[in-house]
Amino acid sequence: MKVKGNHVILSLVSLVLGFMIAFSYHLTNTENEQPKLTDQQYKQTLELRNKLIEQEEENRRLQKELSQKQVEVQLNEKEFAKEAQVFSNLAEDADKLRLYLGKVKVKGNGVKITLSDGAYNPNDENVNNYIVHESHVFKVVNELYISGAAAVAINGQRLSSHSYIVCNGPVITVDGVPHPAPFEISAIGDPDILASSLNLTGGVKDQLVNDHIIFKLEKVDQLIFHPILGN
Repeated sequence: MKVKGNHVILSLVSLVLGFMIAFSYHLTNTENEQPKLTDQQYKQTLELRNKLIEQEEENRRLQKELSQKQVEVQLNEKEFAKEAQVFSNLAEDADKLRLYLGKVKVKGNGVKITLSDGAYNPNDENVNNYIVHESHVFKVVNELYISGAAAVAINGQRLSSHSYIVCNGPVITVDGVPHPAPFEISAIGDPDILASSLNLTGGVKDQLVNDHIIFKLEKVDQLIFHPILGN
């Protein structure tokens, strides 16, 4: 009876073990076994795969085209930047030209130079030796422009690019308008630079003083020049 009981237990163990091995084998084969596709399913899968490949190629083509367009855009931006700078320079030159022609109002600090006839000398028979001439005015005006003056006026009359100055005895005519001495020459610009250029040793001031002209210079906080009418 004891031997028979052992046989029964051994049989049960073998049966369970065999079942487990069979189940494991079946499960493994089921996982590795690929589902069989019908002809229609295979055809659809192949079409989808081909479309995916075509789409990837199209994406690569578009990406390459996009890169080329980006390069073109960068080049165009550089060209536009250059053109914008050119236009900016032209606009700046136009503003300077309008200023030079007296077409626009201008204001700012600057200097005033007063030129007066020298003291009368009864021993000097030539009166021209102590009066202000247009050459004296020209020296001052030219030095102011060279030193960066934005605008210049004589006795309040603004000068333009085609202004003319003529000496008629004791008066100076500016663009046909006569002005008696003393002559006040106003200039808008950096006061320190304008004053320094006129006061240079051997410069304009010294030359005028040597010609017996009374020279006076002062710095001004604000000057206003209006546009020249009819210019």
